[in-house]
Amino acid sequence: MIRIAIPNKGRLHDPTVELLKEAGLPVLEGGTRKLFAKTNDPEITILFARASDIPEYVQDGAADVGVTGLDLISETGAQVEMLLDMGFGRASLVLAVPEESHLNTPQSLEGKRIATEFPNITSRYFKNLGVNVEIVKVSGACELTPHVGIADAIVDISSSGTTLATNHLKMIENVFSSSVYLIANKKTSANNSKIEQISTSIESVIRAKGKRYLMMNVPESSLEAVKQVLPGLAGPTVMKVEASQSILAVHAVIDADLIFSTVNKLKSVGAKDVLVIPIERLMP
Repeated sequence: MIRIAIPNKGRLHDPTVELLKEAGLPVLEGGTRKLFAKTNDPEITILFARASDIPEYVQDGAADVGVTGLDLISETGAQVEMLLDMGFGRASLVLAVPEESHLNTPQSLEGKRIATEFPNITSRYFKNLGVNVEIVKVSGACELTPHVGIADAIVDISSSGTTLATNHLKMIENVFSSSVYLIANKKTSANNSKIEQISTSIESVIRAKGKRYLMMNVPESSLEAVKQVLPGLAGPTVMKVEASQSILAVHAVIDADLIFSTVNKLKSVGAKDVLVIPIERLMP
């Protein structure tokens, strides 16, 4: 039995559940109040946990596989197998000070107090810079601490900068970049075919996002011109159309953001009956 630990709530919960569903592992009868849930694979179950606890759960074997942020993995120092960047939940840990502060560089914070929910990452950051600071660990509302005299600066998660601006803070520097990762227990993951299947299925969904499958009919005389237009993964697939001696069926996978310009170029060089299809999975 393989147990996958996923965030029980918060901004990572819904995208994780959706990605598992797209990968063919829907969470069955799950909810934020439940500890466990089934999937449609009898050998795989879901464990709901706090995102911050998941790295240690996976390290210690309470879960075989986990989904959590890279910032939390780094903060805990958990020894886990990094399987896959899942491509969502991107955010940064940023160093910020009040807008009116004269402190504008990390070096200017020598001897100052830094409030953060990430004391280990913050400590390593300043140590690498050779700047001595006092770390003040907080468990929430980090952005308020400079305004109430608890700290001179903060290191906190920021995805858009809106929270900083709302609380009259300005960013000095990016401390750490994070996204959501699929991780596994080092011992369990070794030569485990089921964990490999989970990773491969999720990766195939991620690879398919932002891609489209193009199908078209092309006069044989226009084939070379069409090939010049198509920016496919490994060149187009070309097949004979049984009903015609001079028409070819051409298939290719391209980036979704290139669809508009590519289709117009294809039609201008002779492609006809162009069909654009979403891709659910793209296996490596």
